[in-house]
Amino acid sequence: MMLNNQQTLVVSGFLVGGFFACGLLDILDNFLVLTVLTLMFFAIAINVFRSGIKNQDQDLED
Repeated sequence: MMLNNQQTLVVSGFLVGGFFACGLLDILDNFLVLTVLTLMFFAIAINVFRSGIKNQDQDLED
Protein backbone atom coordinates (compact mmCIF):
# COMPACT_ATOMS: atom_id res chain seq x y z
CA MET A 1 0.00 0.00 0.00
CA MET A 2 1.58 3.21 -1.16
CA LEU A 3 0.29 6.45 0.32
CA ASN A 4 0.69 9.78 -1.40
CA ASN A 5 1.94 12.87 0.42
CA GLN A 6 -1.48 14.15 1.47
CA GLN A 7 -2.55 10.76 2.84
CA THR A 8 0.71 10.47 4.78
CA LEU A 9 0.09 13.88 6.37
CA VAL A 10 -3.46 12.89 7.33
CA VAL A 11 -2.30 9.61 8.90
CA SER A 12 0.45 11.50 10.74
CA GLY A 13 -2.18 13.90 12.08
CA PHE A 14 -4.28 10.95 13.30
CA LEU A 15 -1.20 9.52 14.98
CA VAL A 16 -0.42 12.78 16.79
CA GLY A 17 -4.07 13.24 17.72
CA GLY A 18 -4.22 9.66 18.94
CA PHE A 19 -1.19 10.10 21.17
CA PHE A 20 -2.59 13.37 22.50
CA ALA A 21 -6.07 12.01 23.22
CA CYS A 22 -4.82 8.75 24.71
CA GLY A 23 -2.33 10.63 26.84
CA LEU A 24 -5.06 12.92 28.18
CA LEU A 25 -7.29 9.94 28.93
CA ASP A 26 -4.34 8.07 30.48
CA ILE A 27 -4.91 4.95 28.36
CA LEU A 28 -1.48 4.72 26.71
CA ASP A 29 -0.73 1.73 28.93
CA ASN A 30 -3.54 -0.22 27.26
CA PHE A 31 -2.02 -2.90 24.99
CA LEU A 32 -4.59 -2.46 22.21
CA VAL A 33 -4.16 1.32 22.05
CA LEU A 34 -0.39 1.05 22.09
CA THR A 35 -0.47 -1.59 19.34
CA VAL A 36 -2.65 0.53 17.05
CA LEU A 37 -0.50 3.63 17.53
CA THR A 38 2.71 1.64 16.98
CA LEU A 39 1.36 0.08 13.77
CA MET A 40 0.36 3.51 12.50
CA PHE A 41 3.86 4.81 13.21
CA PHE A 42 5.53 1.90 11.40
CA ALA A 43 3.16 2.26 8.44
CA ILE A 44 4.17 5.93 8.10
CA ALA A 45 7.88 5.18 8.50
CA ILE A 46 7.85 2.35 5.94
CA ASN A 47 5.89 4.51 3.50
CA VAL A 48 8.38 7.38 3.82
CA PHE A 49 11.33 5.08 3.13
CA ARG A 50 9.58 3.31 0.23
CA SER A 51 8.61 6.58 -1.43
CA GLY A 52 12.16 7.91 -0.97
CA ILE A 53 13.66 4.84 -2.60
CA LYS A 54 11.07 4.95 -5.40
CA ASN A 55 11.82 8.61 -6.11
CA GLN A 56 15.56 7.92 -6.02
CA ASP A 57 15.16 5.11 -8.57
CA GLN A 58 13.13 7.37 -10.86
CA ASP A 59 15.82 10.06 -10.69
CA LEU A 60 18.49 7.53 -11.70
CA GLU A 61 16.46 6.45 -14.75
CA ASP A 62 16.09 10.05 -15.97
